[in-house]
Amino acid sequence: MYNLQLSEEQLAIRDTVRDFVASEITPIAVQPARLEPFDPPLPVELIAAAGELGLRCLALDESDGGAGADTLTRCLVAEELAAGDVDVTAVLTETAVLGGLLFGQMMSADQRAQYLPAFVDDSAYHLAMAAQEPDAEPGLGTAYHRPREASLPTTTAVADGDEWVITGSKTRIANAPVAKMFVVTAASDAGTIALLVPRDAPGLKVSETPRDGGWYHGAMGDVTLQECRVPVANLLTGGNRDVSSLADQGSVLAATPEGQAINLGVARAAFDAALDYAKLRIQGGRPIVEHQSIGNMLANIAGSLELVRGAVWRAAWDADNPQARADGSLADIPHALISQVAAADMLYRAAKDAAECFGAMGVMRDMPMQKYIHDTRLFRHSGNGASDARLRLAEALAGHEPR
Repeated sequence: MYNLQLSEEQLAIRDTVRDFVASEITPIAVQPARLEPFDPPLPVELIAAAGELGLRCLALDESDGGAGADTLTRCLVAEELAAGDVDVTAVLTETAVLGGLLFGQMMSADQRAQYLPAFVDDSAYHLAMAAQEPDAEPGLGTAYHRPREASLPTTTAVADGDEWVITGSKTRIANAPVAKMFVVTAASDAGTIALLVPRDAPGLKVSETPRDGGWYHGAMGDVTLQECRVPVANLLTGGNRDVSSLADQGSVLAATPEGQAINLGVARAAFDAALDYAKLRIQGGRPIVEHQSIGNMLANIAGSLELVRGAVWRAAWDADNPQARADGSLADIPHALISQVAAADMLYRAAKDAAECFGAMGVMRDMPMQKYIHDTRLFRHSGNGASDARLRLAEALAGHEPR
């Protein structure tokens, strides 16, 4: 049964992260360097400190050294972290979600035994999905409601004795500059495969994407593989996960509830700042929160946050309870796409309205409000973007099967 009441464990995790954000992240996040819109430095010390709390390993089973957290719990953590700093959250959540996929579904027992201990013990050990290629299709475009053939990556992997030789390039890969392990998709004689490629593998090179070359959250870079060699044993079996389904994404977060929860946390931070300011700012002899125009604006923002939170939580519950669609408890529609579309549009408007409460100060570069606007706007274009998600939702509603 869908239940909005959080467990004691979920409340404890949420409150622990909230306290950590208030004491460690927020004081640094509002400093001028972090508010720089074009090239803010990545707060690696904060990422490491949050990693010490076990936030990289949320999706791992407790027997593996993780928290065994479900999707909803990971959404709670992502929202709280993002209310402090979106870049810290993006790096940690990318690793947490990808770690759950790798160690929980896609690795063999031998691969887990080889790589899991190092991942759990090293708070600076991050993961990256190197799938998106420079010539990747930008989205549905003219393929909307038309057959779409799955294409092989241009990156190739050729077996050579007891090694795979990988050649190709990947672009705008989330976590690439900080990752110690990459999942690289490539074309082989057997079709699309995925390989585990350590950061120190010969022939692998990473170049960081400059912020002025395109906005992004967290860390991002391009990956070049020039006759990069890894053992044959590094082939991912995939388990029940089709590796080719991730081939058009530079980030595993784009269409997940966790990704929308990060967006929610940013907009919530904007709302909290606007509400605090409205209670303090005196105009016409009384706080502006008592002015009708500001009151209406704050009420609309609060409503948007709660509506999106409901959509995100429903999508998270859907992800954790696939049987709910089979028995009719949930409508057989893609809730993750619904939450992505709702969050992208409603939270961007919420952040802009929150900035309006500050008047002209809301867009000054030394104010956090301008960064909240930029960050929520960026979520409208993350992955293939909200427009693509809307088209995919429309196809699902029409019963269209792309393949």
